[in-house]
Amino acid sequence: MEYLIVATTVMALVFLVLANFGKHAAWRVLPVLLLAFTVRLVVHILVVRPNVVGYSGDYLGYEAMSTETAAFWSREGFQFATSVPSAFFDSVAVPCYVFAIVMYLAGGPAPIACTGVVALIACALCIVMYKFARLIGANERSAFALLVMTAFAPMFVICTSDMFKDGFNALLVVSCLFLAASCARRFDTRKLLMIPPLLWTLWYVRTYMVFMCGFPALLGILGSRAAALTRTVVILAGLLTSVLFLLGNAGGDTLTDTALGQLEFGQSEEARSAYAKQGSGVLFEDNGSAWDALIPKLFYTLLAPFPWTDGSTALQLAKIETLAWYFLLYSAVRGARRLWRYDRRMLLIIMLFIVPSTIIYATTVANIGLIFRQRIPIVMVTSLLSAVAWSRKEVPANTEEVLPDDAEEPVTGRKV
Repeated sequence: MEYLIVATTVMALVFLVLANFGKHAAWRVLPVLLLAFTVRLVVHILVVRPNVVGYSGDYLGYEAMSTETAAFWSREGFQFATSVPSAFFDSVAVPCYVFAIVMYLAGGPAPIACTGVVALIACALCIVMYKFARLIGANERSAFALLVMTAFAPMFVICTSDMFKDGFNALLVVSCLFLAASCARRFDTRKLLMIPPLLWTLWYVRTYMVFMCGFPALLGILGSRAAALTRTVVILAGLLTSVLFLLGNAGGDTLTDTALGQLEFGQSEEARSAYAKQGSGVLFEDNGSAWDALIPKLFYTLLAPFPWTDGSTALQLAKIETLAWYFLLYSAVRGARRLWRYDRRMLLIIMLFIVPSTIIYATTVANIGLIFRQRIPIVMVTSLLSAVAWSRKEVPANTEEVLPDDAEEPVTGRKV
């Protein structure tokens, strides 16, 4: 049954490619993503499970909770209830439930099948990255290059080669931002209605990321030039729902309390000291304050691991990918300059995610290996700007505003 589930995920991948690309592009993208899918299964068997590079064992905790949940369902019948203590389970409920469903269908532990699901999620993210890059101004060749880089980025491959939650988190974050940017480009009620379920799901994957994505999503809705009445109704309905929710939770923890609690824990001196004691830990002279020494913390958040950094084998291998990340950062600056000229709304939506996320992570950084994994969404979103830079002066046909504000008339689908 486990291998049948893997075969089903492969068929789902083929369907996703055929549904999102034209015939010519699909036959170019499909081999890449099938190879990326296979590579993750191979890495799972030969690298992650044998712990060859000494990478994080977080997936073992998710696997244990998922196994216990599947066993509970086998005893009591399938239901959205679990015998796992909710204090920790709630924060990663979506990945654990997905893995538990796979185990329940397989009739027992199914690490390869679960990895197949995570690999499918990683490939779906590659598709979203391609479409997002095309939306904000990258040409087809640059968007395809970005898809390939995303599919085979070494540490992203490792983080999506077992029961890690990072693939879930990255897909949900990038998808929310893509839908927001798409609504800003051309208002679509169907896309708008997809954002709340994605944010709700993200809450049970990495809670605080909901707020990182919520503000860009709101800007995307407000930034659209169409459907002003619909926007007004949606915003009023959202505000009313929020007020009712907060009133209903007045006696207990609210959504804000939960997120602030996570942030407070991550910024606490105790948590940062504990993380710093691990193999790739780093301490700052900040007098115990998370907001002191912010500049060096920002450098570590964005640029670590540095060539001279000690640490595990995985961290040493990560330095190869970090060099590519430096190139992406350089290209992203160029891409941001181009986007500033042609479409400032898109740039603002992207930067409204990158800048606050980077600052918040900088106040919690204490372990380079951990921050390297947590900044995956930041790397993904930043690399979109790189794809714009690689496109040189070509403007894609799906861009509505392609000339500076002082141009006489907009031009699409040709050189400028």
